Amino acid sequence: MARIPIALELYSVREDLSKDLRGTLKQVAKMGYEGVEFAGHPEHSPEEYKAALDEAGLVCCSWHTPIDQVQPDKLAATIALNKAVGNRSLIIPGLPGEYTSTKEAWLKTAALFNELTDKLAAEGMFTGYHNHHTEFQPMDGSTPWDIFFGATRKEVVTQLDTGNARYGGADPVSLLEAYPGRAISVHLKPFSSADAKGGAEKGYEAIIGQDDSDWEGIFRVCETTGGTQWYIVEYESSAYPPLEAVERCLKALKGMGK
Repeated sequence: MARIPIALELYSVREDLSKDLRGTLKQVAKMGYEGVEFAGHPEHSPEEYKAALDEAGLVCCSWHTPIDQVQPDKLAATIALNKAVGNRSLIIPGLPGEYTSTKEAWLKTAALFNELTDKLAAEGMFTGYHNHHTEFQPMDGSTPWDIFFGATRKEVVTQLDTGNARYGGADPVSLLEAYPGRAISVHLKPFSSADAKGGAEKGYEAIIGQDDSDWEGIFRVCETTGGTQWYIVEYESSAYPPLEAVERCLKALKGMGK
């Protein structure tokens, strides 16, 4: 399989990005990242985003898009924004309780994602869901993750966040194996279960490679049956300055041959 490029989830450096869009993207590119995933509501015009990406030489591989931005009254503007920056991937990163509180709510949410898939396919785009830790807690003999993805079409991307899954008590390798071909992008987030014994937030402090995640197993599935097109680094602890942390993570991945 061809090498999978590495992008940065810009939520990791959100404060720097908010202060200086162009400067931050240039720093990210200089580290060696090839792409970026934006997160949240847009703070700039489509033209400003496109110019900043082009200037830095980065690809927009995805956008973490709040659920309100894909409602009927805002979907056209969201599609226009993503077309302007050359992005096809609109990933929903978490949902309010009305979408997730029960099995029935999750099934209704799955139906909404299937409908959104049809709308986006007409524009050459696709959607998916990004987990936190609660999607792996027991629910009616299953888990929200399996209830949701078991009811969505194969075009709906399983954007697995490895660190959040581990915090939720799940095994990222097994999760990736269960839905072959759907892990178009995967969040590589470090998590140390040993450190988490001192509190969940401690589990996120380690840099990739310094934690106890099964990176070899994760890469194996992504690079064989997962269908993965982008690795996306995310680091969310304050243990290091944000730009330093994400550079350390990328260097670690490069050291692993990625």
